[in-house]
Amino acid sequence: MSEAILRDVASLAIRLAAERGATDAECTIAEGDEFSATVRLGEVETLKEAGSRAAGLRVLIGKRQGSSYTSDLTDEGVSQMVDAAIAIARITEEDPFAGLPEPEELGQIEGDLKLAEADVALVEASARIDAAKRAEATALAADPRITNSEGAGCETYTGCRVFANSRGFLGSYSSTTASLSVTPVAREGEQMERDYWHSISRSWAGLESPEDVGRKAAARALRRLGARKIETCKATVVFEPRVAKSILGHIFEAVTGEAIYRKSSFLLDKLNEKIAVDGLTLIDDATMPGYFGTSPFDDEGVPSRRTVIVQNGVLKNYLYNTYSARKLGAKTTGNGSRGLTGAAGIGHGTLFIEPGTKTPEEIYAAVGTGLYVTELIGFGVNTVTGDYSRGAAGLWIEDGKLSYPVAEITIAGHLSDMLKNIIHIGSDLEFRGSTCAPTIAISDMTISGK
Repeated sequence: MSEAILRDVASLAIRLAAERGATDAECTIAEGDEFSATVRLGEVETLKEAGSRAAGLRVLIGKRQGSSYTSDLTDEGVSQMVDAAIAIARITEEDPFAGLPEPEELGQIEGDLKLAEADVALVEASARIDAAKRAEATALAADPRITNSEGAGCETYTGCRVFANSRGFLGSYSSTTASLSVTPVAREGEQMERDYWHSISRSWAGLESPEDVGRKAAARALRRLGARKIETCKATVVFEPRVAKSILGHIFEAVTGEAIYRKSSFLLDKLNEKIAVDGLTLIDDATMPGYFGTSPFDDEGVPSRRTVIVQNGVLKNYLYNTYSARKLGAKTTGNGSRGLTGAAGIGHGTLFIEPGTKTPEEIYAAVGTGLYVTELIGFGVNTVTGDYSRGAAGLWIEDGKLSYPVAEITIAGHLSDMLKNIIHIGSDLEFRGSTCAPTIAISDMTISGK
């Protein structure tokens, strides 16, 4: 269906809901085409090409709410979806904080946010498969020690999202994504190691070449060969960008309005307090054209915006949707996020740490001795208490340089201490996804080895 037709469907759902007793309603429609191919050792293993189209409706009758969804976007299908949501709302308990944003809070960013590129849909399926094959072939040919592969993959997506509510909001936008990845396996003696590299872009032309993806993946796998255990110690841990972004994810969990009203955050009651080093500034920005966390409006019809969460080490803002803001006597920060149905949760736009001035090599030199982490394993992080413990692998830093690979270790600390013990922030920020960080060095972490 065209974007215009989907907007008409959303408007119809809102109108029918009002006619059948809803005091408020909001409708989300998503339509998209997905392609994914995985190859292994030059042969196609999986191939998927699928289209999807569905609508979700949330209605309120006073403070009672009900939700329903359908993949049938005919008039009859929409009518049945409305009836189902109304029926559920009539039997649910009242929630005093349920409701839509106020009319003055609604709106959207105007102009081209560069979220969709036409070339993604124009690339032939054979060319996408060929890109995955070339990436894997390059990795396998890089070194005789690359003896196997866990596969390479190419994925593309083109889609449209529409949102409407009973307070006059109607908006829509299209988006595209293309990605390419490969995971080679290196072997030396009886030891085998694997690693990966990937590229992601809004456009097909924006991807790294398959050969570059393959070479980088091979180099990463090779440098893990000969991994040793190290003695238990306290040392500086340097997180490469790919794993440093996980720390941002933990901070995000702790600053959501939901975590705050549930009193389940190690950052509870910390607004305007110093929680990190001076050099740390953490931003949530859903307005930057072409980025993966960008959209003209959030999933409640509130304009997207830039919110500074931490500024020079000071916690400046929590992130709210409409519901959590009402519970806490605040205003939404435009962070409403949802699938197709139900009330909105809390999400982020492009979440990133502002880069510093040192290159990774300058950070290694300044650290002298420590651990450079390239992989984190497990889920031992508690954002309620702040306790942090993860399995890890990487490279040992000695004499200011990456010296030899290490594995079978655990790194541990407390998130509050880790934020205050950041001693270096790299200049190598790259926007690969909606959560991004440069290299980060944190002193005085416990490393459990042999």
